[in-house]
Amino acid sequence: MGIIKAKNLIYNYIRQDEEDNTEEISEAVRDVSLDIREGEFVAILGHNGSGKSTLAKHMNALLLPTEGTIWIGGMDSRDEDHLWDIRQTAGMVFQNPDNQIIASVVEEDVGFGPENIGVPTEEIWKRVDECLKAVGMTAYRKKSPNRLSGGQKQRVAIAGVMAMEPKCIVLDEPTAMLDPNGRREVIRTVRELNRQKGITVILITHYMEEVINADRIIVMDEGEIVMEGTPEEIFSRVEELVRYRLDVPQVTELAYRLRKKGVPLSPCVLTVDEFVKELTEVYRAGKEG
Repeated sequence: MGIIKAKNLIYNYIRQDEEDNTEEISEAVRDVSLDIREGEFVAILGHNGSGKSTLAKHMNALLLPTEGTIWIGGMDSRDEDHLWDIRQTAGMVFQNPDNQIIASVVEEDVGFGPENIGVPTEEIWKRVDECLKAVGMTAYRKKSPNRLSGGQKQRVAIAGVMAMEPKCIVLDEPTAMLDPNGRREVIRTVRELNRQKGITVILITHYMEEVINADRIIVMDEGEIVMEGTPEEIFSRVEELVRYRLDVPQVTELAYRLRKKGVPLSPCVLTVDEFVKELTEVYRAGKEG
């Protein structure tokens, strides 16, 4: 069993009137099964309302299944005896870092989580040092979070989750409120944590450029998993992604359009460097021919 495993997971939002009578049932997650291995970097894509954020909240037991089961670190999310163990196994980072930052000094905020789970003081400060260094925020440790940019705040939020030493970090659209520079900062930080520390990363996003280095991509639509594979496999299916109201990286779309015009490029180009290399090879082959 992987670090996160779901089997036939269903979640319904239920709207009730003032007398607690059910007015409407909305199925947000429909019969989802998945298995995420420890150390993987998995991206979950989907347009607004696809169910990806609802699924993310199940990975930390913030929501419990209407039907089906989800295990986090082998623990059933319905088992109340393991609730805090589950939340130490899988930490959550949300869209708005202001909702997670509660202290008036950066280093105190990072130490807040471990303090609340009873970590000894000496160990807390060791973790604060390591986590601030890991996200590149050591120089800001004495600063007020209010003086930080959006990207810097989000890195502090990630450090705060890291300090609790989870095996997995679930990031629910962590760059949605950031400018392009802030997005790049956060995604670079997340990739380094995954590569260097072996932390399992589950990234929920709708920015295609953020997921080209993922090990695996899961695409959701109308609460269901509709596509799954490597970035190369997923982004080679441009027309299918468009049907699910998703974009592809700009360079991938450019290569796709050129290929339709007869330029012999590979089925999936993900980066500018790949594109330049392939186009150069096509040009040389044309000259030699």
